[in-house]
Amino acid sequence: MGGWGCAQTHAAQAPEGIHGRGPAALQPPIQTGPASRGWSVTHGSAAPGDWRQPLRDGLAALPAERLRGLRPLVPAGQAGLSLQPGDPPLLDLASNDYLGLSGHPAIRAAAAAELAASGLGAGASRLVSGSRPVHHTLENALAGWLGRERVLLFPSGFQANLAAVAALSDRHSLVLADRLIHHSLLAGVRASGARLQRFAHNDADDLERRLQAARAESASRRLLVLCESLYSMEGTTPPLQRLQALCRQHQAALLVDEAHALGVLGPGGRGLAHGLADLALLSGTFGKAFGSGGAFLAGDGLVIDWLLQHSGPFRYTTALAPPLAAGALAALEWLQRQERSGDHPGAALLERAERWRAGLAAAGWPRPPGQGPILPLLVGGDGRALALQRQLEAAGLLSVAIRPPTVPAGSARLRLVLRHDLPSGSLQRLLAALGPP
Repeated sequence: MGGWGCAQTHAAQAPEGIHGRGPAALQPPIQTGPASRGWSVTHGSAAPGDWRQPLRDGLAALPAERLRGLRPLVPAGQAGLSLQPGDPPLLDLASNDYLGLSGHPAIRAAAAAELAASGLGAGASRLVSGSRPVHHTLENALAGWLGRERVLLFPSGFQANLAAVAALSDRHSLVLADRLIHHSLLAGVRASGARLQRFAHNDADDLERRLQAARAESASRRLLVLCESLYSMEGTTPPLQRLQALCRQHQAALLVDEAHALGVLGPGGRGLAHGLADLALLSGTFGKAFGSGGAFLAGDGLVIDWLLQHSGPFRYTTALAPPLAAGALAALEWLQRQERSGDHPGAALLERAERWRAGLAAAGWPRPPGQGPILPLLVGGDGRALALQRQLEAAGLLSVAIRPPTVPAGSARLRLVLRHDLPSGSLQRLLAALGPP
């Protein structure tokens, strides 16, 4: 969940960055390595016990292709981002604003009205004085829309996933997680103290073997299965009904992260887990298709009440900013209106995704896996992915090179992300900028 660093992690988590533009884009993404961030490249002799030295050494050991950097981008026109106000916009093929709602007038107006009424921040935890009417309205509306008993809001998807895993496991538990699961869920497993096993990506047979072995070892041990409904770096989806049936058979709890499916996939954008009974928890975010910020967990009354009483990530944090909650509520109402009119944008986005996959394959590029709006263009080496990122940027297109540790070594890629509001001719621009493989 969340921003440039939304992917699963295969070592230590690091957010993706974007580097260079125009002539500068032909240079390595970060010229001076650690010195560019205020670190001394010449470390010299370290005093005994110098806590900074391991940080210097770790930064110095990073190869140039793995260094990340930050730069501000300014929204500019339809699906555009600029480096500076007034600069030519880059076509946004990188963000998770799938429906283009972050700039929608109704969503912005709702957030502005709540800002005027409630102020910018909540000022306290929900359990102290930070709970606002808009929080309760959004929780109730989401619960009804998703067909779940209750919903609990969180300031970020990372916090929501930490809370979810901690609620459903402890040091006596066994957690079985898809090998490409999001880093926030893995952080939750580590925090819980549970034992972790990884099953092959989207492989229900491998999960079944592991569940059988776990139950043979202990008939009473708490088991938790973790998966995403749409994997943020792969664009693939799991066999959710099969996973649910296996969890029911082996008395395991199932947690599904719907961050990238919510608002786009499933009936009316309700996600791919919609209608599945017996889910322990469903997690989702507002920072992607909803165009706002924050996150939530949805489940039955028992699990949500347990979170309310025991969850540190919920209790010990300032509540979701009321304007963000109001923006998310307006986005939900917009989705419901689209569904009632028979014009939900998710269907058109999926049709566009199919055309883009076919177009890339016809041009000789590997066909991106999956069916949703995330199209990973696998290119292999880190340097090749960065070169393609710079090549696209020089042509006015923004797509970020995803490298290890976010993906396994040797599987660097451009992560192409489709938006509902991309202008016509965007695919042709991409193919022309990419050139032959």
